[in-house]
Amino acid sequence: MLGTWLVTLSLWLFQGEAGTPGFDPISMWRSMGWPARTVVIVLVIMSAWSIGVMIDRWIAYSAARKQSRVFAPAVAGALKDGKIDQAVNIAEENKRSHLAKVVTAGLQEFQAHQMSAEIPGEEIEASRRALERASAIVHAELKRGVSSLATIGSTAPFVGLFGTVLGIIHAFQGISASQSVGIGAVAGGISEALVTTAIGLFVAIPAVWLYNYFTNKIEAFDVEMDNSSSELIDYFIKRSGHVKPAPGR
Repeated sequence: MLGTWLVTLSLWLFQGEAGTPGFDPISMWRSMGWPARTVVIVLVIMSAWSIGVMIDRWIAYSAARKQSRVFAPAVAGALKDGKIDQAVNIAEENKRSHLAKVVTAGLQEFQAHQMSAEIPGEEIEASRRALERASAIVHAELKRGVSSLATIGSTAPFVGLFGTVLGIIHAFQGISASQSVGIGAVAGGISEALVTTAIGLFVAIPAVWLYNYFTNKIEAFDVEMDNSSSELIDYFIKRSGHVKPAPGR
């Protein structure tokens, strides 16, 4: 879709200015004034940006989901056997997984105190805070760029509406210049109004759809991270309860 937009824009820009206005894209572009053309260019840039965010987030979320499916059972098995070092190594191998990023923070905090004869409640609380910080950081990473889709989805129709106003002004200027109210006098202005409105909606609708979809994905990731953090804290508590105090204590 991005390639089509850029090719179409290039064709419009490099066509000659002369010719009778028609209803194909090139003819409508040639009949536009530069204010309306500027609106179209702005909308194309907004579309390109939203498409870039869509592709980036889709790749990031797919990679996170794929690695998490491998990471979760592997790290669960390592923790069941009490192999903290192995669990940390597994997390390092799955760095793109949102779960791995969060669990690693808790495991490293726990690992720093595993040589102690017992794990005080303060250390469990420190691991909890480490998990919360990691969850907040990962949430921000997952959300990166998604808010721009909401901005584009909400503003693109108004940018298109601005082009519509410019097109109507152009139509009245055509009537004034030709002293006629025939279709030829207003065709250029009406085409500007229709094109900019259509492009504005074309940019906004996919952006809104994908924003809602990605927001739901982020919420699902947040639930998974919260559940993993809770389960890891439970594991730390159970493990600390199984550790016997050293002789003489």
